[in-house]
Parts: sequence; structure tokens; C-alpha cells
Amino acid sequence: MNLIEKLQHKYALSEKGAKDMVKAFVSVTLSDIVLMIPVGLLYFLVGDCMKGNIGSGRAMFYVVGCLICLVLIAVTTYIQYNATYFSTYVESGVRRTALAEKLRKIPLSFFGKKDLSDLTSTIMADCAYIETASSHWIPALIGSMISTCLVAVSLFFFDWRMAIAALWVLPVAFLIVFFSRSVQHHIGSKQMDLKMACADGMQECLETVRDLRANNASTNYLKGLDGKIKAVEHHAIFNELTTAAFVVSAQMILKLGIASVALVGSVLLVDGSLDVLTFFMFLLLVSRLYDPLQMALQNLAAIISADINCGRMDEILFHETQNGDSHLSNVGNDIKFDHVGFTYNGEETVLKDVSFTAKQGEVTALIGPSGGGKTTVSRLAARFWDISAGKITVGGMDVSKTDPETLMSLYAIVFQDVTLFNNTIMENIRIGRKDATDEEVIAAAKLAHCDEFAEKLANGWHTMIGENGSELSGGERQRISIARAFLKDAPIILLDACAIIGLTRNKPSKIKGFKPVSLIFLTENRQ
Repeated sequence: MNLIEKLQHKYALSEKGAKDMVKAFVSVTLSDIVLMIPVGLLYFLVGDCMKGNIGSGRAMFYVVGCLICLVLIAVTTYIQYNATYFSTYVESGVRRTALAEKLRKIPLSFFGKKDLSDLTSTIMADCAYIETASSHWIPALIGSMISTCLVAVSLFFFDWRMAIAALWVLPVAFLIVFFSRSVQHHIGSKQMDLKMACADGMQECLETVRDLRANNASTNYLKGLDGKIKAVEHHAIFNELTTAAFVVSAQMILKLGIASVALVGSVLLVDGSLDVLTFFMFLLLVSRLYDPLQMALQNLAAIISADINCGRMDEILFHETQNGDSHLSNVGNDIKFDHVGFTYNGEETVLKDVSFTAKQGEVTALIGPSGGGKTTVSRLAARFWDISAGKITVGGMDVSKTDPETLMSLYAIVFQDVTLFNNTIMENIRIGRKDATDEEVIAAAKLAHCDEFAEKLANGWHTMIGENGSELSGGERQRISIARAFLKDAPIILLDACAIIGLTRNKPSKIKGFKPVSLIFLTENRQ
């Protein structure tokens, strides 16, 4: 694995993003080295002053040198800014898009293992964190380490004894940083777990506030949530203290380099084996040599924590996807389950040796107790999950070898849990087919009896229904979902339990352009 591939995996980058990060390392290194040039200019100036060699020609040399230094600093700072900030912001957009595209192709079984708050945090908070790390912290640390090492090597050309006195602190500081990673990773992982537990609690509280109030459970629930918040707070303090122990130790070691240079230089100066100018140069150089690294070490915890955030994104970016043929080859729309078996996570058996055929143009009802696998059957037919054994075909076409998005063109699905958008009734139904005309939308809506409530509202079909249809009743929300299924005009309709409401008076039949459909009802058997 080359450097670009390693950066891609480590920081969840695209190939271009990884190359841009390498450019950021180089630009920061150049900027740090250029900032050392004034130190060299000052060294020569002091030498000329000591020799009394300051004439008009030499004065002009230093004036021009200062101007050149200013130009070089300005140019390298501009390059660094573009390489670290602008490129990072572009990559942040690419990263979010890549996550969204990946989520489209990941099996739905993945989402069953993840809380919504966890995924939201990955897409929003983790991406923002990596954006800051990639622009402010990571290039600064790597660039300062490279520039410090390069300058350190050059010191041996002046005096190897003074070079050792100045540089012995670097490997010690680097070792402290290196050994802190495992501790910081452990603490950071614990901190992330606590944050996710807190986020889950907050989201659950907002989603269930109506039920909590109805059962006088708000006070007890908020006590538990307060405990989660305090756990995050206490662990954050512990995390900061632990980080400070490593960072302050490394910075203190670096400061000892100045003291060792002064001590060794004084001994060599008294001994006569070191001239005053070289001693002055080393004192001047070490005062600037450690600065970039000291600043970068302040963000040590943030840089190490970035590994945890990147790992969470990698879990999505490198998760297996469902692929298949993008062309439909079915002949008819009979759905056939042939000795199908399915397990969750390879452990919990849900279906075993299931065989049946749902024929086109007929109504197929799957009746059984709650938890009997009825909903699982519909999910497998639409390839929301992949089966563990057997075979599922639609018109003779193996669904496991068909691209999921292509396969979904054959299905219209009405779930038990209806999801609506904060938009008008008209636009919520139009989700079923975005290019449908208003007349087609209303025709599908009337078939699902949406007109019984929509036409009574102040703005009719253009009434805003609130977040997830909060302005509507449960039955009204269900009817909108059924209208979507009708509007999609798919040859197969899957209806889950309470979705049968609204179809009791009319069966899908006579909307212009509708194809013959197969209906699969999923409902519980009740005494």
C-alpha cells in the first residue's frame, strides 16, 4: 500500500484528497523552513557587525534580504493556505457526497445495526471534525516534524557537539507523542461511546416526548439523560487532563533543549573550542527550531481523536455494497420464493426453507403472528437484505443478481411506519413519481381516499403537513403513503399490516396508465 492509499484509509479521503494532503504537508514544511531564513540573515548580520564589515553595500544586501524574506513568507503562506484550507473544504464536500452515495448502496441490514443519531453524527459531526483536523492540525504536525528534522540535520554542518545538545530532545518528545497514541485512542473511543449514548438519549427524548408526558415519565427519563450528559462532561475533563500530561511533558522536554544548548555552548566557549558567533547562532536557532512542533503538539489529542472519527467513516465507505445487473430481464412479475432462508447477523434465524409463489394479477396474503417474518419476506423480495439460502425470483429473474435500485422500479411499498416530509400533501404524494402531473397525483390520491381530508383543509392539496406529517392523523398519513404507491405505477405492490386501511373500499384498478398489479398483504392473524 503506497502513501496515497494509506492516507485514503487513515483519514477517509478520496484519491485527490490524499494527494492534496501530501501537498499540504509539503507547503507547511516549506513555510516553516522559510521562517528560518530570517534567523540565518540575522546570523550573518551579527557576524558582519562583529567584524566591522557594515558598509553601504552590505547594508543594501540586508535590506534586500529582508524584502526577499517578506516576499517568500507571503508566497509560502499563500500556498500553505490554499493547500491546507481551500483543498480541505473541497474534500469535505467530496467526503460527504461519497458517504451519501455509499449509503444508497449499503444493504439495509447495516442500518439495523446503527442508530440514526450515530449515522447523523458520522455524516455531520465527524466530517466537520475531520475537516478541521485536515486543515488546522494534521498538516501542521507533519509539516513541523519534517521541517524540524531537515533543519536539525543542517546543524551538524556547523558544530556536531552543539547539534547534539540542541537535538537530543526531539527523539524523546517524539517518543512521548508516539506512546501516547494507544492511551489516547482508548480514552477517545470511550469518549465517543459516551457521546453517542448521550446523542441517542436526546434524540429518543425528542421522538418520544408525547408518550413520556402521557405516562408522567418525563422526570425519570430526564434524570437518566442528565446522567449521560454528566458522564460525557466528566470523561471529557479526564481526557483533557490525560492529554495535557503527554503534551506538557513533550513541550517541557523541548524547552530543555534551549537550556542544554546554553550549558554546552558555555562550556565549549570557555574551553575555547567554540566561537561566540556560532554560540549565538545556536541560541538564536533553537529559540525558533522548536516553535512549530510545540504549537502542533497542543492539538495532539485532536489529531489522535481524528483516527476514531475516520474509523467511523471508513465503516461506511468500505462497507460491502449490493450490486447487480442494471437491466431487468424478468418475464412477468410472479414472485417466487424457493426454499429461502434468512438470518440476522449470521446468528438469529428468521426464515427457514420458505417456498411460495405470489402470482401476477392476484392478491397474496401472508398471515401470521407478530414477529413471524412477514415483513422480512417483503424486505427480501425487494432486496433490502440478501438471503442466506435459497433463491428469490421475479418473473424468473434472480433478485440477488439485480441492482437494488433497478429492482425497486418493479415495486411500490407501503410500510407500517409512514415517513412523510415537511411539504405539501401534493408533493408528498408526488414522491412516488416525480414527473407526475397534478392530475395524476390527485387521481392516485382519490383512489386512496386522500380527498376526504385534503379538500377540507384551508389550502387543500397544497397544505403543509409539518415534520413527518405531524399535522395529520395516523390514518391520513397512511393514506398518503398508499397514494404514493398507486402513483408509482409499479407492477407489484407490497402492503404491510395497517396499510390495508384505505384499500377496503377500492382495489387499485383503473387509473390511466396503471399496469396489472400483484398485491401482497402482510397482516397478523387475530382471534
